[in-house]
Amino acid sequence: MSTEKINMPQLGESVTEGTISSWLVSVGDKVNKYDPIAEVMTDKVNAEVPSSFTGVIKELVAQEGDTIEVGELMCYIETEDSGSSDEAKSTGTEEVVPQVEQESDSSADQSMKKRYSPAVLRLAQENDIDLEQVNGSGRGGRITRKDIEKIIASGEIPQAAESSSHKQEQVEKETAKSQPKAAPAPQQTAQTGDIEIPVTGVRKAIAQNMVRSTTEIPHAWMTVEADVTELVKYRSKIKDEFKQKEGFGLTFFAFFVKAVAQALKEYPQLNSTWAEDKIIQRKDINLSIAVAKDQELFVPVIKNADEKSIKGIAKDIYELAMKARSGKLTSDDMKGGTFTVNNTGSFGSIHSMGVINHPQAAILQVESIVKRPVIVDDMFAARDMVNLSLSLDHRILDGLICGQFLARVKEILENINPDTTNVY
Repeated sequence: MSTEKINMPQLGESVTEGTISSWLVSVGDKVNKYDPIAEVMTDKVNAEVPSSFTGVIKELVAQEGDTIEVGELMCYIETEDSGSSDEAKSTGTEEVVPQVEQESDSSADQSMKKRYSPAVLRLAQENDIDLEQVNGSGRGGRITRKDIEKIIASGEIPQAAESSSHKQEQVEKETAKSQPKAAPAPQQTAQTGDIEIPVTGVRKAIAQNMVRSTTEIPHAWMTVEADVTELVKYRSKIKDEFKQKEGFGLTFFAFFVKAVAQALKEYPQLNSTWAEDKIIQRKDINLSIAVAKDQELFVPVIKNADEKSIKGIAKDIYELAMKARSGKLTSDDMKGGTFTVNNTGSFGSIHSMGVINHPQAAILQVESIVKRPVIVDDMFAARDMVNLSLSLDHRILDGLICGQFLARVKEILENINPDTTNVY
């Protein structure tokens, strides 16, 4: 018999950690390779983690509710030794490696020592911990969040050797201590009649992702308004026939998504990601859209939106919404997004400032279409108007390029009519 490790898998692009919602197995359970063993929640998707081996569960290291990093240990499983690799393949088990060879010696293998996750960096910065002096317990000497939490709990904070700059920093800290400080925010407690709602599941993941986005990304905002009177007339004319023919509705949102995809082809700077020492401009245009289910919010992705017709985009919107509401979204449905289009107009909103979907560079809020008086040819006319509100990462984007992008989206939308547009 041999004891193997099952670690947290990579559940999506840019996902660095996941929270164990529930274990689907208990100690002593027999599982086959690829059987689901746990439900895991990330800021991108809820997913089942499959077993990497066939065997018997020996120990559940992580507990329900624990948030652990990709590659970190979840549980141990006991497998049967195999006489050869061919035998392992025929029985559906992994070829066994002696346990002593699997255990990484952090003092010898330090290949991952300086690969820090965002969680580790954040905790180290908040607690003034010198990561150079921390011995990691992870693979290849990698420092895990639990390593940092253990140090914080012990009160023994390793700090860098004192230098002149460090001394200056200490002086500044001492000076700051002498200055009057604002009183700490009081701990919030429930009063009689209040309702306490535990922050778990998708709400916890959303909260963590929003804090990360607003903490790491310097947001800026721009808004333009577009006259979509001709678009409203065109859709009204064809929507009944379209639904009867295709079996799903032709929403306004499909037209907006198509316009954004077309504009991103012309202004690819907005289809980018910040990567510290470089900006990665994405080739594929994969548009994230927000879909709500009860109190949960999911952000599935329309892949290669620039290559699809309005009909194709409308179909994707319909199918992704149905999968979200029936709990059938997969990790593949949620990954790869390069830009987000949010249909805030469906709630009646006329102006909003969205929080960017990390690590993307921008998010566009499509507001409610409102009929109001507008001056056309020096006369008042009733027109269908919509606000398009863009939130941008100011490290990557500036007002000029974003203004040009919004102007192009506006131009495309204002020129949609039966003579220029084919939904198929």
